[in-house]
Amino acid sequence: MSTLPGTPNCLMQVWHAHEHELRGWLGYQLRNDAMAEDLLQDVFIKAVRQRERFCGIENARAWLFEVTRNTLSDHLRRKREMVELPDDLVAEPQLNPAVDSLATCLPRVLTELNEADRDAITCCDLEGMSQEDYAHKIGLSLPAAKSRVQRARKRLKAQLASSCRVRFDETGRVCCFVPRPILPETAKKAP
Repeated sequence: MSTLPGTPNCLMQVWHAHEHELRGWLGYQLRNDAMAEDLLQDVFIKAVRQRERFCGIENARAWLFEVTRNTLSDHLRRKREMVELPDDLVAEPQLNPAVDSLATCLPRVLTELNEADRDAITCCDLEGMSQEDYAHKIGLSLPAAKSRVQRARKRLKAQLASSCRVRFDETGRVCCFVPRPILPETAKKAP
């Protein structure tokens, strides 16, 4: 490597002592001498950027090898090759018809919750409002709003389980339920 203006002598001494070893290690890892040389130059530039601080490094050889390993890792991460999958290997998303049809039970169960729970579920889970925005809306701290949303979700789950007789399979997934559509008289009696 040629010396850059302002390069400390201590760096050049350490560099000349370990340059061959670093080049050999990179060449072995990459099996590509040209790429090894490019990465070695990157390591040298990183060392030069340390300026006089490099002279204060207790174990300069270890520092150079650590920077070299990190430079190699970054290179390999960027270089990661992508292989396109054939069309016949693309997985279809797994659908759970029981969960999808559970949505028919949700509107009625929502009317059975108290107003604060219904508002928390509607704003944060159905309308996508952030819990931070919800906290501002209702005038609570963020932790208090998060607690309110969590409690509302627990009560909604319990209400869905009892009102719609939701059952779970052995893996904990919804397997079946009894649908309960909204009845006109129930919608008017909502608390």
